[in-house]
Parts: sequence; C-alpha cells; structure tokens
Amino acid sequence: MSDKTTYESLDNRIAPEALTKDHTKGLAVIDGHAVKSQEDYEDPDRLYDILIARIRKYHPSTDVSLIEKAYKLAVEAHGDQRRKSGEPYIIHPLWVAIILADLEMDKETIAAGMLHDVVEDTKFTEEDIRKEFGAEVALLVDGVTKLGRLSYSSDKLEVQAENLRKMFLAMAKDIRVIIIKLADRLHNMRTLQFMTPAKQKEKAKETMDIYAPIAQRLGISKIKTELDDLALKYSQPEVFYDLVNQINARKTEREEFVEQIVDEVSTHMKNAGIRAEVNGRVKHFFSIYKKMVNQDKTVDQIYDLFAVRIIVESVKDCYAALGVIHEMYTPIPGRFKDYIAMPKPNMYQSLHTTLMSSVGQPFEIQIRTEEMHKTAEYGIAAHWKYKESNDGKKSVEAQEEEKLSWLRQILEWQRDMSDNREFLNLIKGDLDLFAEDVYCFTPQGDVKNLPNGSTPIDFAYAIHSAVGNKMVGARVNGKLVNIDYKIQNGDRIEILTSQNSKGPSRDWLNIVKSTQAKNKINQWFKKEFKESNIIRGKDMIATYCKAKSINLTNIIQPKYQEIVQKKYGFKDWESVLAAIGHGGLKEGQVVNRLAEEYGKDHRQAITDEVVLERVAEAAKNKVHIAKSKSGIVVKGIDDMAVRFSRCCNPVPGDEIIGFVTRGRGLSIHRTDCINMIHLSEAERARLIPAEWETEVTEKSGGQYLAEIKMYANDQQGLLMEISRIFTEENVDVKSMNVRTSKKGTATIEMGFIVHGREELERIVKKLQQLSGIIDIERATG
Repeated sequence: MSDKTTYESLDNRIAPEALTKDHTKGLAVIDGHAVKSQEDYEDPDRLYDILIARIRKYHPSTDVSLIEKAYKLAVEAHGDQRRKSGEPYIIHPLWVAIILADLEMDKETIAAGMLHDVVEDTKFTEEDIRKEFGAEVALLVDGVTKLGRLSYSSDKLEVQAENLRKMFLAMAKDIRVIIIKLADRLHNMRTLQFMTPAKQKEKAKETMDIYAPIAQRLGISKIKTELDDLALKYSQPEVFYDLVNQINARKTEREEFVEQIVDEVSTHMKNAGIRAEVNGRVKHFFSIYKKMVNQDKTVDQIYDLFAVRIIVESVKDCYAALGVIHEMYTPIPGRFKDYIAMPKPNMYQSLHTTLMSSVGQPFEIQIRTEEMHKTAEYGIAAHWKYKESNDGKKSVEAQEEEKLSWLRQILEWQRDMSDNREFLNLIKGDLDLFAEDVYCFTPQGDVKNLPNGSTPIDFAYAIHSAVGNKMVGARVNGKLVNIDYKIQNGDRIEILTSQNSKGPSRDWLNIVKSTQAKNKINQWFKKEFKESNIIRGKDMIATYCKAKSINLTNIIQPKYQEIVQKKYGFKDWESVLAAIGHGGLKEGQVVNRLAEEYGKDHRQAITDEVVLERVAEAAKNKVHIAKSKSGIVVKGIDDMAVRFSRCCNPVPGDEIIGFVTRGRGLSIHRTDCINMIHLSEAERARLIPAEWETEVTEKSGGQYLAEIKMYANDQQGLLMEISRIFTEENVDVKSMNVRTSKKGTATIEMGFIVHGREELERIVKKLQQLSGIIDIERATG
C-alpha cells in the first residue's frame, strides 16, 4: 500500500498501522475482521465489536460491562445526530474509544471517551453521568466537556493564554482528560476532509501549535506522529503530497535496503547471543519535512530517512547490541545519542546511532528495551494499563507524579505570572520541542537538560529563580568560565552566588537561550523597578499625547483603561503603565486605542448644524473620490470618513453623488440610486457633488462590490452557464440568491467583485447572450 493510500484509506478513519489488505479476497482487514466496504465502518455495532476486540487483546479477562453501558447510553443520547460527513454521530465517540484502546487505557478512560460529547450535545447532564458511572468517569467527562468549549483559534492574546491556563489546570486534576482530548482531536483530524478548506487550515494550525506538542510532552508518539502528519497534510497539502511522492518514487529500492539491514542485524544479534526483535520503517512525513526545512536539505540528503529498531530484553543488552552494531557498520561521528543514561523530559529512553552501510547509504538504528518501547509509544498513557494487581509497585499516582515534573513547573509559573503575554511566550517556548537539548550535571550529579546553546545563566535559572538572581559567576568542570560560555554535553556546572549581588543585568537577556530564563529575568526587573516604571510610563503617555495634540484628560477614563487592560492581558492600569515604562508596550499603541474608544463614544455628537456647515464648505469644490487598495482618498473635504453605500454599490465610471450623514461621514451613491431619488427636501440639503479621480481606472487595482439582478426563464443548466462566465472572467462571486415564480420565471441576484464599470459592462454583455436571460439590471437600493 502506498503512503498516499494509507492516508486516504477509508476517509482517514483507520489508523495507518491498523489497516492491512487480504489480497486473496480483496477485502480490508482490521483486527482480524474482514470488511467488505466503507459502510461497515459506519455500522456502530461493527465498530463496537472492534473496540471490544482491541481491549481483549491487551487484557483478555477484563470486565467490559462499564464500556458496554457507556456505549448504550451514548447511542441513546446521540440518537439521530449526524456528523458533517453524514454518518451517525455515534461513530465519532466509538472511534475515540478505539484510539484510547490502542493506547491500552483503563476502562474508566474508555467509557469517558465514549461519553465525552454527551453532556455538551445531548439532554444528559453531568449528574446523570455521575449516577450511572460514578465520580471518576464523571470527572473525566466534565474535564473534556470544559476543554471542548475553549477556542484556540482566537488571535486575541488574553484568550489564548487563558485557554492554555485552563488546559494545564485540567491536566493537573487528571492527565487522562488531556489523553481523551488528544484521541478526540486525532479522530477529528482523520475526518477533516469534510470541513471547509479554511476550517481545515485553522484546525491543522491549532493541532500543530497545541495538541501535537502536548502529545510529545506526554511522550505519546503513537498519537503525536499521526497528528503531525495530518496537520501537515491539511496546512500544506502541496508540500505533503510532494513529499509522499518523493518517498514513494524509490519505495521498492528503499524497502529492499531496509530488509537487507534488518536481516544482517538479526543474524549478528543471534550470533552474539542477544535475543532481539529487529524491524525497519520510514520515518513519518512531518519528521522528514522538519529536517528538510531546518537543515535546508532534499529528501535524498536526510541521513535518517528510515530507522531500524532493535528491541532487546535488558539495558545491558542495549549496550551489548550497540557494540555489535558499531563493529558491523561504520558509525557517523557526532551522531550517537544516549537517551537511556539521560532520558528526554518526557521520559523517552533509547540509544540512537547513525551508521554508514556497505553501499554508502546512511541509516539510523534505535536500540531499546520492551519497557522503553512502550514508554516511547504510549508515554504517560502507559501508566493506566489494566493491571491484575499492583505487585507491590508504586501507585499509578506516584508514577504519574514522577513523570510530570514539567507540569508542576508550569503550574508554578501560572501562580507567579500576572502578565498573560509572558505566560504565553513561556508555554510556547516550553512546548517547542524541535530544538536539540544539551545535558549537563549539577555538582551533586543530577542531570539537567537545556536548549542547545544555553549558558550558565540558563542553568542557574533552571535550578531556581533565587539562584539566577544572586548569580555572580560559574565554574564548569572545576574551572571559572565567562557567563556567556556555551554549555557542552556532559559539563558539570557549579553556580557561584552572593547575597550582595544587585541582581541580573539587562545584558543577560541577549545571552540566555531558554525562554524560562528570559522570562524570569524580565520578571525580576518588573518587580524591582515597578514603581519607577509606572512613573516613566505615565510620563511617556503624557509626552506622546502632547506631541499628537491629544487631550489626555478625555481619554484617561476607567472604562477605556479597562478595554486596554483586557486587550493586552493586564490585571490593572498600573501594570499597563509599568509595561510601557520597561518597554514591553509602546505608548503609541495604548494612547491610540484609548483615543479610538473615546472617539466611538463621541462620534454621534455631530449636530445638524455641523453637518450642513460641512456640506456648504465642501460644495465650494467638487469632492474628488479615488479608490485604491489602500482605501479611499478624498480631496476638498477634511476630517470626514468616506464610504461607498451598500444600497447601490457604485464603481468607477458610474455617475456619483455624496450624502453627508450624521456621525458616519460621507456616503457615496450612484445618481440613479432609489434612496437618493426619494430623499426629502430637508435631506437633499446634505447632498454634495462628487466625481471619480481621472486616474481611477481598472488598472489602479481598486476592488468594488457590484450587484445585479437577472430575470430569466427557469431552465436546466442556466446556473452552470452563469458560473462558467464568472470563472472564465476570473471574477470573485460574493453572493447569489435565486427565486423562481409559479410562472417559471427565475430572479437571480448576484454580488461580485469588479475593478470598474468597464469590466462590469463586459460581464453583463456576456450574461445577456445566454439562452433564457430576459433582462439584467443593476441593484439600485
């Protein structure tokens, strides 16, 4: 099966690794079930059988009555609801439950996955769930329901930051809430083809920015890799399919190469007496794409395009296997990583080495134990696998606590930070996992991992804010170093502190690499100099207002201040002033927003006398109207907004007239506009002559909405012919409305973008030539 087929199969509803082909009968096969057609995947009972089969696979003796009960309630609750694809809604929660079963989650999580949309979309309440399924399942369903209400696509900083805060708090209550949300997002991404292209791009960006990094932080590569690939497919389809085609171009050759390596490695492991499972695979598309972009390389230049994985029984066998491999093939210098001795933050462990084959083709080998492999695939989810007994081991909660030190760190940041902008930057920096880390040691031998290029200052702040703030120097491997020293893998670092230290220097902001250190340094300056920053901020606002002749007393009012605070994510006005004082905000941004809000409140105060005075003043000279991409230019009338009326939509070439409104500036109409023809005598006093600038032509790039009304005989194929003309003319249609009378006459109203009257007349002429068109007229109010 080609990679493209994998991602298109059955509308993306089958995980690529779950789908095989029974070539003897031409049937799709999943979990041993032969499936004749896609419709079988729209049969809820069929999918439920698949779910139970998957659960039985990893826990044959478990009681599935809770899951069966959840399925029956979900079927009843969702009833006749349908998804955008047209399939029954129950298909979605079933697939979410199957994905959770793929992660080998416990029955409470799978039941909650089945019920995750019930409270949001049906008559059932959280209390109903609690009565039927208990407090644990109700807590999970409630957590997922609340996360479903968050909107990550908002461009507003404070909304993004607040949503992320809520997401991390939900994680802290029970990490399974996020695991269910990831499964929900994965199935939505698999069925994204039923959404509009704009929605596809929005969801793909959200997935790439938020969900995939969180899946990686939780170590769930099984979900993370598929989310990445699907996000790439919908955000950059051309790139995705080009990459698929490039990889498929030499697929047979590559498969033969990998098979040869697997056979060679298996033989050598057997000869060395090491029990090992060896397999090979092409890396997932997004991983290859990131390397191509970051390293500016083509597919053929990527070293580790495919990887061979060796799974052994013990850590000792991992290093023994590494010795055998390095004896067989030439290792490429600088391409060996020991993640067993120094695990990644998400507890990923493995040995990675890149080697040169006998035919000169580089490839990567990963060596790990079965336990490490499960952690790499399932991450934190591995802790909720069904267990017959605890065997005296640590509780699930204790194991989870060990793995989630990074989450505790984020919750500490939440408590410390009042500034949403800072929190957002910190979180996004923390979730940016594509940068390589360096590993170093404290004097006590504890491992710290920092972004590549980090300095002793980064190390100090990674230990504690107080250590960083009191730092006066550092020793690396026993020797004094400069504070801008670049930390190398394996360095042992000792931070020198002093109570007499005056605190960090602003220069440090240009030296440190980690987002965490930058934010902690900025925090120190804000707290230390808040009073002086507030005073400086006030002065800067006053100076700006004076320079721009803005009345400061008018605009500094509590209701306008509150709008600015909300926009920039501050809790009080003093924090805004302090941000201006230390350079985090520009005084011009703040003053202009205050003035804009003040202007909205006072725009309506224009009296009839003022309006008529402006008309008299403007009437002395004709008002010349020019329209370009940059907006409307007016000559002969000052301080008045100009807009084109929607009732008649004038375009360059039309005869026009101006109407001075009260509070909304100058409105430009066509002279044949019904609204202008029927003006009262009092209103006619507001009319002023207007004309287009002579240089306003179709080539000037202006875009105008034109509206026409067509009368036609109701006949088959007419709309198709109309659409063909607009397509040939490359005209953007904005609206279309069709009504048919009992007598068989159709009225078609259309709105579309033109550059001027000449283009409009050309289109109308072509439309008039169509068979069945009776008459065409411009909309006139």
